[in-house]
Amino acid sequence: MFKSTLLLALATAVTARKCQNLNIPISISATNTAFNLPPPATDIDVANLLINFAEDSTNFFKSILVGPKNVSGHYSIGATYCQPDHGPGKALQILTHGAGFDRSYWDLSFNSHNYSYVARAVDEQGYSTFSWDRLGISASSKGDAVNEIQQPLEGAALEKLSMLLRDGSIRGISAKFDKFIHVGHSFGSALTYNFIHANPDFSDAAILTGFSQVGNFVTSFLLGGNYGAVKDNAVLAAKYPRGYIAPKNPTGVQIDFFAPGDFDPKMLANAFAIGQPSAIGEFLTIGSNDANDFKGHLYIVTGDRDLPFCGGSCYDTTAIQGAFPDLLAASKPNFPSAASFNTTIVPGGGHGLNMGYSHKDTYDSMFNFLSSY
Repeated sequence: MFKSTLLLALATAVTARKCQNLNIPISISATNTAFNLPPPATDIDVANLLINFAEDSTNFFKSILVGPKNVSGHYSIGATYCQPDHGPGKALQILTHGAGFDRSYWDLSFNSHNYSYVARAVDEQGYSTFSWDRLGISASSKGDAVNEIQQPLEGAALEKLSMLLRDGSIRGISAKFDKFIHVGHSFGSALTYNFIHANPDFSDAAILTGFSQVGNFVTSFLLGGNYGAVKDNAVLAAKYPRGYIAPKNPTGVQIDFFAPGDFDPKMLANAFAIGQPSAIGEFLTIGSNDANDFKGHLYIVTGDRDLPFCGGSCYDTTAIQGAFPDLLAASKPNFPSAASFNTTIVPGGGHGLNMGYSHKDTYDSMFNFLSSY
């Protein structure tokens, strides 16, 4: 009897959602920033670049800046759409991953998908999800790592995909939705922030994970990750052009994404194995607008030990002169029109929230937020 029940439960878990991988053609344009900077070709080039940026970012930026540059092109975006087994979910979550990974960040297979956000969202909460590889990453089209693969063009890709999803115009997705939730992580949260800034009435809710608007700690992330040229990475070299960089060993991934005591060492090894590089142009253009006229419900959730956005402690308000009780709360004035504004600091959590032991606390807080409106 017990064995039959267990087999039934396992079968139910396997068939609880239907997913389809997609390749989506898009044509987009954006105003990027042109830089007079040769793509770093060696580990020494990468180290020199990061040191120059860390020591004097303002003057270094000025020294390589050329000016605005319009960029346009036809691209292919790799994506995955999932819905409950019984049909389309109650709303569509559009998931945008951050630096260092691809869309698999949202549906981690480690430990039988125990860490999977998509599993929670679709199987347990009844949402449909759309996760995509950011432009320039993994199954999506690649490009010039300095002057093409930048935040503005990637933001244009997110906007185009969102409009296609709203219109029901993506081949392979028959469902149309009238309720949307944008969810981002890290760099993907910055893209999401800028999307809802430009489209304040589009999303019913937005969740920004691994995020704050305190930019004092980015150099710690860049120097801590032990980044090297992708051409020296046996796994990634054939997939990416010059100018992409990635951590050279698991220690770099640990420093940037994991908090002490909050991770399984096997997960760290897995994170390094599935990791993807970042384009130099992304680091040079990352940022989020200030005032945001977003009308929906806004939620920020970040690990207390997050390195790039909290400097290792989201409660240390030195960087904002103690103006707010924590670093996440500093974003509240930027959302004067939001239907609601809430934040959660995950105790002991690192930057890569989905990969820590505390992932359950993160997901619980996200779904509690979504159920509250």
